[in-house]
Amino acid sequence: MHTLADEKVILSKKGGPAISKEEIESLLSQIRGWTLLNEDCDKLTKAYSLPDYETAVALTRKIAAIAQQVNHHPVIVLEWGKVTVTWWTHVIGGLHKNDFILAAKCDRVAMLVTAP
Repeated sequence: MHTLADEKVILSKKGGPAISKEEIESLLSQIRGWTLLNEDCDKLTKAYSLPDYETAVALTRKIAAIAQQVNHHPVIVLEWGKVTVTWWTHVIGGLHKNDFILAAKCDRVAMLVTAP
């Protein structure tokens, strides 16, 4: 089964259009637990609850590695037992399909990090 997490990130160009509200709603329905946040522009955010600090650090590192591979970087807030991730595309001042793809990839690595 093909999911957002399987899709490739194709970087957007500066000044390109953000996706429509309809596209946002459609893509948002494909990623569980992510919410729309509006601070100057639309953003995606999710807080992961984790069993301890070490697991939170491990998840942070995995997400950072994914971001670095595609040169698209979220805001990551690391706390004891919690990692909050916020995605948006800076160069377009809003959301791009890439942000949803990367959110899905975060969910995938979160499952791996927390698996027994």
